[in-house]
Amino acid sequence: MSDWLISLEGTDAGQRLALMLALAAAILHAIFGALQKGRHDPWLSRAAIDTSYGLMAAPFALFVVPWPEPHMWPIFGVVFLVHVAYKVLQAMAYSRGAYTVVYPVVRGTGPLFTVIGAWLLFGETFNAVQWLGVAVLVSGIYGLAIYNLRTITADRDTLVPALLLALLTGAFVALYTTIDAYGIRAAADPFTFLAWFFFIDAFFMPIWTWRRWSRLPRDQIAGLMRRGVLGGLVAFASFGGIMLATRLGSVGQAAVLRETSTVFAALIGWLMLGESTGPRRVALMTLIATGAVIVQLAA
Repeated sequence: MSDWLISLEGTDAGQRLALMLALAAAILHAIFGALQKGRHDPWLSRAAIDTSYGLMAAPFALFVVPWPEPHMWPIFGVVFLVHVAYKVLQAMAYSRGAYTVVYPVVRGTGPLFTVIGAWLLFGETFNAVQWLGVAVLVSGIYGLAIYNLRTITADRDTLVPALLLALLTGAFVALYTTIDAYGIRAAADPFTFLAWFFFIDAFFMPIWTWRRWSRLPRDQIAGLMRRGVLGGLVAFASFGGIMLATRLGSVGQAAVLRETSTVFAALIGWLMLGESTGPRRVALMTLIATGAVIVQLAA
């Protein structure tokens, strides 16, 4: 499997697979966000998810994939720290604001900074039409957030700090996307990076939230752990898929396409979380999808 993926790097087939992986990651990431934001404490939901994917990744990291090369350990250290900051900020934002307000701001901030980071780190460039697509996508995402801010009544007293935290979280989305792309490209075997990423990444949140777990009613633990297992499986496909996409193709294009997750998040917020929708939100979601299509067609 590794040899086949590596053989696709730099090819048209590899680019097509990268785009498919990025689109799948968009859908799955919206589901992942809803799982963390759902009815449980977002800190504990994230801890349950991390515990689950860490336990599932451990045997693959330790016994299946080749061990990381020495130069990979400092990279894993940086990746770990960046993801810790991202998860803490995201949980803080989710604790203060409605999902369909916070999530679009987080994801809208990410692609713009990721495209800039991909240019600085990998020398990737967008043409003028692609930048127009990025502008259309980002304007649609922020338009959706502003519309939600005006219409949603839940958590009104904490929405301003929630939005500020969402902006900062979005900056870390861009940072981790770029750093993860660098890491998976630096590894000889992409699955070595993925297995060790999930294994190492799982340690922080369960330890950080230990006191919250000790105060949790026992009848809620089983539900949280079920959510954790499901979230762990979704995380493998979502985060793993986007990392593979950035190895096979353009980091900037993959990041932009993934941010169509905002469309799917709005649908999930409506269908699963009972948050309102309407024609204006549908129009803004269409704008987001249009921006992503422009970026891909102009490549």
